Amino acid sequence: MNHINKSMIKKVFLIGLSTFLILIYVGCENSEDQTVATFSNLVLEDEFDTDGVIDSSVWTYDIGTGQNGWGNNELQYYTDRPENVTVQNGVLIITARQEQFNGSGYTSARIKTEGLFEQAYGRFEARIRVPYGQGMWPAFWLLGNNCNDPGFTWPQCGEIDIMEFRGQEPTVIHGSVHGPGYSAGNAITKSYTLENDRFDTGFHVYGIEWAPDYVNFYVDDVLYNQITKADVTGEWVLDHPFYIIINLAVGGSFVGSPNSETVFPQNMLVDYVRVYKK
Repeated sequence: MNHINKSMIKKVFLIGLSTFLILIYVGCENSEDQTVATFSNLVLEDEFDTDGVIDSSVWTYDIGTGQNGWGNNELQYYTDRPENVTVQNGVLIITARQEQFNGSGYTSARIKTEGLFEQAYGRFEARIRVPYGQGMWPAFWLLGNNCNDPGFTWPQCGEIDIMEFRGQEPTVIHGSVHGPGYSAGNAITKSYTLENDRFDTGFHVYGIEWAPDYVNFYVDDVLYNQITKADVTGEWVLDHPFYIIINLAVGGSFVGSPNSETVFPQNMLVDYVRVYKK
């Protein structure tokens, strides 16, 4: 994407943030009365404008296969190699490859702001183009910064999935929250279907606006879900700082394994990541 187009996108986006607080009625299974809080104080912005490696003041890496495929039976080995994660022409590129590497049949990348940027509440958003194909699992999500503290293992620490995508379902994305009593297959979630289009053919803005007692989920300018304290089936643990994770998984319990029709390599493209607070 050239600099002129990115500049125009930023101007349009900032104009859209002029409203402080509005109430709208949206058809939603969780609540018909939805609060939309627009946050305009920009506190983190990565436009990926410098070619090469990711900004080490903002991002670090998860490396390896984690425990039980990062808890999800995933098949990839995450690396920090340029073959799997790089920045080019103003875009972060995470690439999943089919290759033998350290005992795994696939490689990819997972980056995070743990220990570098963590925040409770506000607007978190990214402009992303997802890959496609059976077994591809890109995600943009938040994890509680106390997950490694004694007594606060997952899901007690909390998780907010801003965007998850099954590569075999190119018109649908998912937004969820996880906590004690509502995690994994029992997460509080809702899906959004893109009409007359596919998520893998272009960039879309995925975001949340998170307040002490609710999380609103957006695709582009569409508010499609609100999850409140009253909606969860256990303790509300979305009340402390979380950090950002962006990753492209291969296989796992959510999507299944790649099949003979899955093409490699596959790319997840991220135009920008922005965080605001009220």
